[in-house]
Amino acid sequence: MSDKPEYAKGVKGEIDQRPKRFYKDVALASDGDGWRVTLDGKALRTPNGNPLLLPGEALAAVIADEWRAQQERIDLQSMYNTRLAHVAIDRATRAAAELAAEAVRYAETDLVCHLADAPPKLRDRQQASWGPLREWAADEMGVRLKAVVGIIPQEQPKESLEAMRRHVAALDAFRLAGLVHGVALLGSAVLGLAVERARLRASDAYELSRLDEQFQIELWGEDAEATRRTERYRAEARALDLWFDALA
Repeated sequence: MSDKPEYAKGVKGEIDQRPKRFYKDVALASDGDGWRVTLDGKALRTPNGNPLLLPGEALAAVIADEWRAQQERIDLQSMYNTRLAHVAIDRATRAAAELAAEAVRYAETDLVCHLADAPPKLRDRQQASWGPLREWAADEMGVRLKAVVGIIPQEQPKESLEAMRRHVAALDAFRLAGLVHGVALLGSAVLGLAVERARLRASDAYELSRLDEQFQIELWGEDAEATRRTERYRAEARALDLWFDALA
């Protein structure tokens, strides 16, 4: 028998440390006011040992689909909404103020408030795409943020940051986790709010978050690693759409 280690399929020279799939059946089970996902009849738990109790059947179905999609090995990195549910249960329920502060920090230096100083064509594209969203956040959410040309931050109105904080802090744990995740993925509190409030699809918001990157690609092309990274983020954005669709 060979003493050579087992390697990850398709990744030469790297040991595949992902756990092997240990279950056959994935099912849903109602539990009081919530829903559980079961593997061969055993309910899932979070990394902290809490019951993975979900607020609705739709979200439970989304997470069950992630577990059904696993092949010989369990790739937790591909299970975006399972991991997001862990955050909602293990962190958002006890650290809402901390998560709200994270979202507010993005508002202080929001991506959609920083327009390119050059070239004018890119700046015009950014303003046309981001300007209406800044106006929406101001009119609908009370989050009025100032735009600036260049990368030096503009001090944002304290009342706007407080409006952002109040909105985030008032969300339930699952919407809070989704919003904070979206804000980080998109680099923008405004884009994250637009997704959470169903003003934008997360997949569309992600494309708006990479206007500068796309402009550079149109000029110079894109390398293979950048393409793979973009596709991973697109998959994450599509998963976030499933998350908020299920919560709706």
